[in-house]
Formats: sequence, structure tokens, C-alpha cells
Amino acid sequence: MTRRRFLGTSLGAAAAWPLARAAAALPRRALPLFPDPRIGWRGESSLAASLRAGWVPRASPAAAPRPAERSLAQRFPDAPRHFVFEYYPWYGEGYRHWDQWDRVPPHDIAANHVPALGPYDSLSFAVLEQHARWILEAGAGAVNLSWWGPGSYEDQAVGRVMDVMHAHGIKVTFHLEPYRNDRSRYYVDDVLYLLRAYGERRRFDAFLLLADEDGVASPVLKSFRTILPPEVEDCLGVRYPVPDYTEDSFWARELERLRLVLRADFPRLRLLADTLNLPHAVAGGFDGVAVYDNFVPPGDYRGYAAEASRLGLLYSFNANPGFDTIEPRDVGNDPCYAPTPFAPPAEGLEWRTEQGRARAAALARSRITESLLATVSVQSDLALGNAARGFFLVYLTSFNEWHEGHAFEPMKDYAALSPEEKALGYHNPANGHDRLQALRALIAAALVSVPTPPPPDGGFPPEGGL
Repeated sequence: MTRRRFLGTSLGAAAAWPLARAAAALPRRALPLFPDPRIGWRGESSLAASLRAGWVPRASPAAAPRPAERSLAQRFPDAPRHFVFEYYPWYGEGYRHWDQWDRVPPHDIAANHVPALGPYDSLSFAVLEQHARWILEAGAGAVNLSWWGPGSYEDQAVGRVMDVMHAHGIKVTFHLEPYRNDRSRYYVDDVLYLLRAYGERRRFDAFLLLADEDGVASPVLKSFRTILPPEVEDCLGVRYPVPDYTEDSFWARELERLRLVLRADFPRLRLLADTLNLPHAVAGGFDGVAVYDNFVPPGDYRGYAAEASRLGLLYSFNANPGFDTIEPRDVGNDPCYAPTPFAPPAEGLEWRTEQGRARAAALARSRITESLLATVSVQSDLALGNAARGFFLVYLTSFNEWHEGHAFEPMKDYAALSPEEKALGYHNPANGHDRLQALRALIAAALVSVPTPPPPDGGFPPEGGL
């Protein structure tokens, strides 16, 4: 299964207009989309759950842009480490995770694209070494590991991932997943476990401590499914309680307790929630928001950044190629089922033609450019909160979440697919390194260029320009 099955055809349009207008059109499925930690499935995100519950995000009008006068490389000595790949160490022997939704590897895998390395084992040193080289090639300096609790498969992979990444000068941080419905009660212990097991015991050789512009470094951790509604409604109008809902006041008490424990070691601690429900993020005691969802249109980043700034929150909007999610082959009797749309929105894509695959690749490059330029712009604007506080962080979504189809990790060139793979209709483009190459050029330019404000019409500079 993929992360979020909430996406229906109407959500493809959400990438083309503001979320406030798209919220009313969100589909409600026949069954609630709650996570199932037993199989490593998160359910829908905080943002999607809130939208499906009827909440509409608020964006503020931003003041006239005042771009920073120095480049990112001048502002941050460790600038590449402020570009962080979402990274998944959950693939394993026996085609673990490649066989989801009744796929039958090695040819039939749980993805719309075949990786250049095939259906690999995340613990393979050869795979990890190649991943590290590609991450450096892209210009990034850190990865954000999907983490499913102490003792989980992903937890057991951390040491090996850190060893290889450290050898290449790449830092590691964590994305805390909803590994149990009451995980909020274990959140403080989980953060302390991560800092002690993978920071302190290793003398912080590989743990990402992100420095602000004033040079003060701190851990930065992101959490999935934190700010949730207490109940949601399915497509038949039946309301269900959300099993992993946590009240804001509980989050606030726990996060304050965590800060008290760590105060002597870290005067700052950056805890980010995956939501645009900004007042609740404030009430829950989070330092900021980091939206994972690739359906948020980059044109909206500035309005949400302005609202976050008004409320005193940090913000991190991702750079992404959109999404191209796998579908279940058996949808059962779900009367609300609709296939997940490709994003950015595209009508009539024909995957079995060279022209259709080329068009999809071009749309992905366009989204990479638009989203990266948008997030660099709103984080380099002195009229907004991040630049004023000397904070900068871009999540790259993702390096290898193959189920959702937004991996920057190189895939096979279409011509290199086997006859069996071509018969299954994979979406691989002619150039399987296309996304990584586009990202590399954009990050290289972002590091050395002094940002310019967006054009008055809200558009973006030509590709590659900042």
C-alpha cells in the first residue's frame, strides 16, 4: 500500500488551484483511511485528513518581497545539508515492500517505475554506496529516514545507513512515522532514543544538527500524522473517530517536557508537524510545519509562508516532481473509488507511447523547477519568518518512495526495461536520470545565486534561474 489512498480525481485539480477551493471537492472514500502500522502504511497525512474533515487552510497576503542579499552558500557554511532527501530504508530481502498490493517481483513491483538498481535490498552495502553517490551528485547533504519505532525493521537499518552516509559526508535525521495509534504518548521517549542511540553514542558523527544563520545548531525532526481532526466522514456520510488523534494540549505538554530534558544540550530543538492547520501547530507546541504532500501547489507556498510567519512558525515546503502513484488491482466494493491522478495535472497521458512518457517526464521537470524555486524564494524573503530568523530547510520529496512515484533516485531508461517489464506498462522515461539531473542544476544555482523575488504575476523565472 502507498502512504495516502485519499487522493481521488478531484485532487489532481488541487494542484492547479489553491487548497481552499479544492477542499470542498476532496473525495470521501467508503472506508476511513487510517494507518495500519502492522504493514507500514501511514494512511492519509495530517493535511489530507483535515481537508477531508472539512477544514480549509488559511493563507495570508504577504508583504512585498525583500530577498536576502547573500547567497545560501554565503549565509550557511553547511548549505548542502539544508537540502534533505526523504529516504526510505524499508526495502528488504524477499522483496519486502516491493510486493505490496499483491505485486509479484522481480518483474511485477509495487511502483509505476522500475529503479535503475531493480527491486533492491535497502541494507545492501552496494545499494547504499550508490545511493550516497547519487545524493551527493544531486547537491544534497542530508537524508531524512522514515522511522517506525524502536526495534522496527527501519530502526534496525539505521546503523548501517548512517555508516555509509557518514563515509560520504552525508548527515542523517528522522521522520517519525505513526507506528502505533498512541505513539504521541511515546514521542518524548522516541526522540530521546534517537538522539542517544544515533547521536550521542556515535558522538554525533552522522546525526544532522542543522545550523541556523547565527551558527547555532540543533536537531530537526519531522513527524507524520500529528495535527489530526478527532473524526472524519466517509463517502456515505458515516462519521468515524480518528484512532490516532491527539489533542493539542497533550502535544504541547509533551513537547515542553522534551525541551526541558534537552535544554542543557540543545538550546534549540526544531520539531516540525506535517500540516497546514497552522493555529493547531502553534497550540500543539510545534516549532514549525513541513508539508510532505506533493499535491500542494507551489504557487500557494508564499501565502502559507506568510500565515506561518504571522503565527511565529517556521515552515518548510518541499521540492518534488509531483506523484504517479500505484493503484490497487482489486478495489473491492468501494463505491467511492477513483484512481489517483498524475500530478502535475495532465489529461490523456498515454503511457504506452514514447510521446506520453516524454510529456510526463517534462511535467515532472516543470514541477521540480517550480517547487524548488518557490521554496527557495519564500525562505530567502526577509519579509517572511524563516529568513528573518536565519532558518532554511528544503525537503526533497523523495529519494526513493517508489510506491507514490515521486522518487528522484534514478530509474531504468525505458529502452533498458526487459520485455516482461515493458509488457507490464511501466512509466519509465527515455532518460531515467532525468529528475536527478534537473534537481542537481537547480540546487547548484540556488547555492551560489542571490535570490530574486518572484515576478509580479506570481510566475517563476525561467528554468535554472533564481
